[in-house]
Amino acid sequence: MPTLDDDHTGARIAAQRKLAGLTQRGLADRIPYSYSLINQVECGAKSASPDLVAAVARALRIDVTALTGQPYVTELQQDRLADLVRPIREALDLYDLGADPDLHPRPARELVAAADDLCQQVRATRLRAAAQALPRLIAELTTAAWTTPSTALWQALASTYRTAHDVAVKLGYYDLSSVALDRMAWAAERASDPLLAAIRQYMRALVYFREGEYTIGQRLVGSGHSLVDQAEETPASVAVAGQLHLGASVIAARARDAATVQTHLEEARSCAARTGEAGEVHWLSFGPANVALHDMSADIEMRRYGQALTKAKAVRLPTSLATSRRAHFLIDRARCEMETGRTEAALASLVAARRAAPEQTRYHPGARETITGLVHAARRTPESLNHMAAWIGL
Repeated sequence: MPTLDDDHTGARIAAQRKLAGLTQRGLADRIPYSYSLINQVECGAKSASPDLVAAVARALRIDVTALTGQPYVTELQQDRLADLVRPIREALDLYDLGADPDLHPRPARELVAAADDLCQQVRATRLRAAAQALPRLIAELTTAAWTTPSTALWQALASTYRTAHDVAVKLGYYDLSSVALDRMAWAAERASDPLLAAIRQYMRALVYFREGEYTIGQRLVGSGHSLVDQAEETPASVAVAGQLHLGASVIAARARDAATVQTHLEEARSCAARTGEAGEVHWLSFGPANVALHDMSADIEMRRYGQALTKAKAVRLPTSLATSRRAHFLIDRARCEMETGRTEAALASLVAARRAAPEQTRYHPGARETITGLVHAARRTPESLNHMAAWIGL
């Protein structure tokens, strides 16, 4: 059976707690979790759930990544992805420099198509390919938008900044993701596109959700709805409004506000009934299936693992659903299965997630914590779990 070193989330919680001068009981007094659970998490007997990590980070006034260990530099270097981040960071800094006289961008139509293709690559979890293409496309779009400004080019640039945010989040570079979201707002304003601006608020809300700042997250969702109200009502605007409700539902679930969860899920269902499966709308994967997935996720956030697992078994994923969303569902299901003692099923779900989206699964904090929990729960680990643990760097 593999053994965990001192570089797991529980050990990092212990280290940061001690730096803050707190005992385990002292930390328990500051968060809605028991001393017993903190003790088990710190020694590695239980995995650290995302909501516990967010609560600890907020109580200690540190970034969540200080506890999760992201970015996973060793694994990124092994996969030769770390070297792709610096060019993205540099490309994001070109926004106010005007046109590059030495750069000759492709025609506008090709650039718009390339921006759309990058969105597809991320949702197909081809992170390496997207990361490689991002810097050049950002540079080309920046020069093109400054040289011959048009709504389509500014929209494409905003979309590409959003892709930079998506890639940065999936690789654990949250500082870079914040820069990308700022650039997205800058481009969306020049495009005069309220829906892109609303999507940016939705993504900002998820940033605060990860950090445990639920009130700010809900305010950002409200701001997003105000932006949607400025747009003409179309299937796209209905889909964006529905996705904002879904974001609000998981934020409310993390805050243990079950009534608000149901209110937002009902609004999202109403939107989905009007749009059907609309995954192509700003690549949000919105539709009835995504509403069902968020209904399950809300139960997970409220630690209703049995209910969540029942809903997971009833989910029927459409073939059109993005691979990234499909893998996320499998990782969530694995957590429910682990928490309800179905360890073999949990491992099978993680293997399926790895098969569907290896890069996303390798760097997903939830997958890593679930594998950690399975390692500790097993008296004798199957060879497949040994391989998974080694693969994510345990």
